[in-house]
Amino acid sequence: MDRNVVIATILIALIMIVWLTWLSPTPPPPGEAPAGDTLTTATEPPPDTIRQTAPVLEPARDPLAEAIDTTLIRVAEGEERLITVETDLYEARLSTKGATLVSFKLKAYKRADTGAPVQIVDTTKAGALSLVFTTPHSRVVDTRNLYFEPSASADRIVVSDSLTTLAFSTQVGEGRIVQTYTFHPDNYEVDLAVRQENAASFATNRGYELMWSGGVPFTEANIEQEARRSGAHARSGGEVESIDLSSDAYEEKTLRGSVDWVAVKNTYFTAVMMPAEQARGAELIGERFGEPNTPSLKEDYTLSLLMPPPTAEPDSFILYIGPLDYLRIARYDRDLYDMVDYGWDAFEWITRPLAKFVFIPVFDLLGSVLPNYGLVIIIMAFLIKLLVYPLTKSSYKSMAKMRELQPKMEAIKEKYADNPAKQQEAMMKMYKETGVNPLGGCLPMLLQYPIIIALWQFLPQAIEIRQQGFLWAHDLSAPDVILHLPFTIPLYGNFVAGFTLLMGLSMVVQMRMQTSPTTSNAQAKIFTYLFPVMIFGIFNKFASGLSLYYLCYNVLTAIQQKYINKSIHEKAEAEAAQGKNGAGKKKAVKAGGKRAASRKGGKKIRS
Repeated sequence: MDRNVVIATILIALIMIVWLTWLSPTPPPPGEAPAGDTLTTATEPPPDTIRQTAPVLEPARDPLAEAIDTTLIRVAEGEERLITVETDLYEARLSTKGATLVSFKLKAYKRADTGAPVQIVDTTKAGALSLVFTTPHSRVVDTRNLYFEPSASADRIVVSDSLTTLAFSTQVGEGRIVQTYTFHPDNYEVDLAVRQENAASFATNRGYELMWSGGVPFTEANIEQEARRSGAHARSGGEVESIDLSSDAYEEKTLRGSVDWVAVKNTYFTAVMMPAEQARGAELIGERFGEPNTPSLKEDYTLSLLMPPPTAEPDSFILYIGPLDYLRIARYDRDLYDMVDYGWDAFEWITRPLAKFVFIPVFDLLGSVLPNYGLVIIIMAFLIKLLVYPLTKSSYKSMAKMRELQPKMEAIKEKYADNPAKQQEAMMKMYKETGVNPLGGCLPMLLQYPIIIALWQFLPQAIEIRQQGFLWAHDLSAPDVILHLPFTIPLYGNFVAGFTLLMGLSMVVQMRMQTSPTTSNAQAKIFTYLFPVMIFGIFNKFASGLSLYYLCYNVLTAIQQKYINKSIHEKAEAEAAQGKNGAGKKKAVKAGGKRAASRKGGKKIRS
């Protein structure tokens, strides 16, 4: 070891010994207790020793603080009891410890990995719902630590055809907290009423928080994609504020002012808390555990509605705990669907209205008529194709005309291979003579991109196609794996998706139809195959319903392109034939005129 390091270590040790010795307190005389430390536990003397010391005087106690603490201790002890509430749509379980939801399973939806019912509540927590308030002596209380008395004696309640209420109450100090849940038989709505009697005896006048603890657990097989679509949201001042954990492992946001609702979601399911009267603020907190794209990944969210001090009337809340079904949540008229991501802000102003007012109604209408959502997607591709036909028709015509001009373009390139300026001049002259605009197909194609982007966002998040099979695909919201690979290809995966493979082949056919077979442009030929391969790799992990849509759309596009190419080609041949016939007639007329003139001239000479 280096000598300087040894000397430095010895000197530091000596300094520490001297410092600690100098600052250590002087021990008290024997038999005298240390003053001012009421938390110190005295050492028990031996059993045969008689105590000779004077009794230690305890400091004066605050009767109110002692009463509050005693009350909290009394209601913090008890025996937990679980009460199950079952409807046709879900099975909820509530605990008397905290009067909180400890489970909420959806009957109609299954987890993609295990097939078990979808669980909305994070069961690793002490419960999802709680009230948080501060006592007059600055003690923060979470009602999940308190025991409540239920209004029902049965451990299981079945909600059949009418509203059913379940109340929990607990005595706190000289006041009382009562939480009343109302369950609806035909939807995912649960009403909550919070009544605080004589709240001034156990809480400050700063109000309380209604808290939801835990995010909605992941339900899909692709955790990485689901994590990107998960997050916590709140609507404040007419705008939806959000946090997610896609970039940072921890994020929080505090909102002040009126808040309409707070929610936590994953791809297809959500839990929303909506106060009847606007809250005075909200807090969103998210934390990620585990690394992205690993089975151990977990995202934990905490939502809080900051409520004003309670009044004589109970505070009312609507809880929506269920699927992100637009038609279900739109009836609340609070823009709940705005928590669903529809891409960049630059496109969202058009992609979200397209989804809400075009795609979803059409999906709902077709779904009520057709027996399978695979057929719904096919019909929808046909309808979208009809919708954008005026835009694509001019584009495909322009491309077809360019395809007809391809041999002439190749000839010009060969003729002026060493003179780019002359080559460009000849090209422009050809475009002018033929009336073809090389950029004529760009703008109409760009105008249909918002529809493409909106569908790109809509289909993978449409709960209607979740776990709906079609042909070999057992779930249109997941990849349709037809072959498992013994290795993993970067950015592609370890499997082959069937509809994605067919979609890539359809793109090759479509792009070959747009390129002249006589072209010698190597870049165009490479692009014909490279672009579909790139798309094939990107789409392999996406929802098979999305690949099915683009497969059908590409087939319809190829049929349209084939028809336009044929009509343009036949028209060009007809014009060419007409031109030849016209030139022959003109030549014959000209020759006949010369002969007639010759005859007239001969007669004139003879005369």
